Amino acid sequence: MVLTILLAALAFISLALTIWQWVLAARFPLHRRVANPSYAPAITLLKPLKGCDAETGACLRSWLQQNYAGPVQVLFGVATENDPVCAVVRKLITEHPKADAQLIICAESLGPNAKVSTLAQLERLARNEIIIVSDADVHVPVDFLKEAVAPLRDSNAGLVSCFYRLANSSNEPMLLEAFGVNADFWSQVLQAQALKPLDFALGAVMAVTQNSLAKIGGFAALVDYLADDYELGNRVARSGARLVLSTVTVDCRSAPLSWREVWAHQLRWARTIRVCRPGPYFLSILGNATLWPLLLLFLGDDTLKLAWPLLPDLLLANGAVSVEVQAPWTLLVSAMCLLIRMAMGFYCERKMTDQSHLDSLWLAPIKDLLQVPVWLLAFMGNKVTWRGQRFVVRRGGRLEKV
Repeated sequence: MVLTILLAALAFISLALTIWQWVLAARFPLHRRVANPSYAPAITLLKPLKGCDAETGACLRSWLQQNYAGPVQVLFGVATENDPVCAVVRKLITEHPKADAQLIICAESLGPNAKVSTLAQLERLARNEIIIVSDADVHVPVDFLKEAVAPLRDSNAGLVSCFYRLANSSNEPMLLEAFGVNADFWSQVLQAQALKPLDFALGAVMAVTQNSLAKIGGFAALVDYLADDYELGNRVARSGARLVLSTVTVDCRSAPLSWREVWAHQLRWARTIRVCRPGPYFLSILGNATLWPLLLLFLGDDTLKLAWPLLPDLLLANGAVSVEVQAPWTLLVSAMCLLIRMAMGFYCERKMTDQSHLDSLWLAPIKDLLQVPVWLLAFMGNKVTWRGQRFVVRRGGRLEKV
């Protein structure tokens, strides 16, 4: 009885957290345009690059075709001249002769985080007050720049982050990965913001002022950290500036991932969050609205024991089988939790992607169950694979090559 009461309480907590997450997602004005045409400050875009795939050209081109009234300096950074992405960048610069764009070879290795090492070298060449940092696989709408900088008109705002969606789910592993981002991630960020002012950034796209960046020591201060986006946002927030979530979204168009690659990415992400926010990450298991209802369903001790002679004598020697049937109230609670969880996932993914995805209905419980071993393993090790290399994540999030 005690176990049943405990599992029922956990199931109701997960249900309450799921409904709260759903309400916050419904209230947030995702995709709403807020830009003021009269505000078009000078921008420097920093693009750290390494390698390329079939989507790289289109993603980078979207940044060079912006409908923006102010000056835009674009700095593409790459570690070596023989990187295949250099040919893609040079072609794009040739196609857009009016763009203030350069390819910069960032040969210095300033720390274990190669991306931030490139950013620190590009930062030295930035001429403008507002700096936008973006990953290579991000594709943006034509009005993105004016929307991204709009919140920075408030002098108290120091950094703007943007929600992102995975836009090219080409196989089953990518479908699962996309659901985690398109349905759960952004609504969980809203939950974190509802608890306290935002103190972390989202790495796909970040717009930060030179003033805020200078106060924290620039990108050079982040080269030893895996979660550079978290560190950047956290340090800007601690410096006294306000962090803002933009209502405009961007697309991430990554190359197809295998199950192994998705697993490695999920584990790296989990261990990174665990290092950065150990308390909230430990408690995050309470919001798993599939795990606790299923445990209640199968482990609750209020069961009815019945003998059902349903199978023919040809299949069962005794002609009967003992079957456990859960008490009706546990069935009702479990079914209610699971149905609401599936509906919430469907709603959030539809709102993010502007499309209906029936896959969301079955992806929600599968993702929740797979998240359980990921959550456990996040506390059972500190090694991650990132950009083809193995690292140890030390206390405080510092990186060390294996």
